[in-house]
Amino acid sequence: MSINSETFEVSEDRERKFFRCEKDTTAAQINACFKKFLERPDIGIILINQVYADMIRPTVDAHVVPVPTVVEIPSKQHPYDASKDSVMKRAYGIINPPKRRH
Repeated sequence: MSINSETFEVSEDRERKFFRCEKDTTAAQINACFKKFLERPDIGIILINQVYADMIRPTVDAHVVPVPTVVEIPSKQHPYDASKDSVMKRAYGIINPPKRRH
C-alpha cells in the first residue's frame, strides 16, 4: 500500500511524498504518516488503500477540508466499498440530505 501525494517523489528538502505499508506496518505508523501528510503544504492529494484507511478510520473521517484531498482506492486483495469511504459518505449526504420531520 502506498499513501502518496504524487508518484513516489521527494520534496525539495528530500522528504518522501509516499509511505509504503508492509504486512507488519502498524496502524500507529500509518496514522502518524497520514497526519504528517495532511500538514504538508506540498501535498494536494493523498491516495490510500481503503484497507489501510479503515485501520485509521477516525483520522480519515475527521479530515473534512478539501486540500489535501483524500482518495480511498481498492487494493488487489480487497474490493472498494463506497459505504466506508468518508468522501463518498459526505457526497451522498449532500445529494440525499436527511428528511426533516415537522
